[in-house]
Formats: sequence, structure tokens, C-alpha cells
Amino acid sequence: MMELFQKASESKTPWYRNLDDERDFFQRYYRYLLIGEGVTDDVEAKAKLLFDELWCNGDRKLFPETLEVLEYFYNKGYKIGVISDTSPSLEYTLEQLGVAKYFTSFTASSLVGAGKPSPIIFGAALNSLGVTAEESIYVDDYKPEADGAREQGFTSFLIDRSGENKDEWTITDLRQLIDFEKHI
Repeated sequence: MMELFQKASESKTPWYRNLDDERDFFQRYYRYLLIGEGVTDDVEAKAKLLFDELWCNGDRKLFPETLEVLEYFYNKGYKIGVISDTSPSLEYTLEQLGVAKYFTSFTASSLVGAGKPSPIIFGAALNSLGVTAEESIYVDDYKPEADGAREQGFTSFLIDRSGENKDEWTITDLRQLIDFEKHI
């Protein structure tokens, strides 16, 4: 896979800087994937079909309480940001889900040049919102990243919908953030 990414990057670093770059990158990626699998007929058309079916295809879903929680914090005047180990299509994906309007900041690792739990990506997100870690609540579904945010000074929660983790910094439902906020 990394070999395909290198080919599709055309030696560019980073691989993409905006949504158009990302679209072009993944169209090349699917073309190289097909060629690598020995496909020789209609490679461009087949690569376009793969791209159209797989890239930002609207297959993501929100958890049931997501809108309620976003509405709550948005209506209370909170700045809401998203930090993700992803690409420029982060904002586009949230637009497809109908929730981009709630966010003030979209911080994608591919644009910052560092992924979670690096202080670089957390710092970029904080700077984009004009806040400090100590003023912020952070939620992640991956423990090392939730712990990394806490090490940077965030009030940080792990969301574990399975209920396997049981500590003061683990939640099973986003509505628990509302309860937390009401008690600070």
C-alpha cells in the first residue's frame, strides 16, 4: 500500500494540500492499484469507477446522540474543533454528514504534518481556535490519543462504547460530556 501511495504522490510532500489534490491523488492511487493487479483494459475508466465508489462515498454514519451533543455545545457558544489523523476531505466528509456547520476548526494530520498524539497537531488545533489545552475538552476513541491529549493539558476523555474501560476519564456515550460540562 505504501508503494502505491509513493507512486500516486508523484514525489510530492505532503501528498496533498487541499481537496482537489486529494481527489487527484486517489484517482492516481486507484489507477496504480489496478495496474499492479494486472488490469490493462479500460484502466482509466475502472480507476474512476473505484474512485467514485470508494472516495468520500457517504458511507459514514453518526452515533445517535451526536447531533444532540453538538447542538448543546454549539448553542452554549463553545468553539468546536475536530482533530483527525486524516486528509483534507475531513471537512467535506463532515459536510456530507450535515455536521460541518457546528465546527469552527478542522485539523487534519496530512495538512499539519503530524498525527495524534503529537503535540504538533494538538497545538495546531488549539491555535486555530485561539484557546489553550486547559480550556478544552477532548474526546477520542483511541486510548493512546486520549492519553496524549491529557498529557498536553486537555481535559480528555476516551469514548469506549463497549464499556470495557472503566475509569474517571472514560465515557460510553457523548451525552456524558453534557453532564460533565454542567458540573464544571
